Amino acid sequence: MNNCRLQIRVLPNAKHEGWAGMWNNTHYKVALRAPAVDGKANEALIDFLADFFHLPKRAIVLVSGQTNRCKVIEIQGLAQNELQIPNL
Repeated sequence: MNNCRLQIRVLPNAKHEGWAGMWNNTHYKVALRAPAVDGKANEALIDFLADFFHLPKRAIVLVSGQTNRCKVIEIQGLAQNELQIPNL
């Protein structure tokens, strides 16, 4: 199986969760209700992506950006050409 990587810009403390567009034409923006405190936004991002891609949480790996809003996520078992992200 293939793995793919996504560059994501997290928007914590949002009123609604979901895809929120692009940032600098390089990162997908994801709005999350969770605050950026004690890793809660990271956990919420993994939960959101696992639900969105219908994968187990263990298939979503935070590669970098643990304390930054810009993150690199690896999705295990999903090829780059299989990504079905809404048009943003």
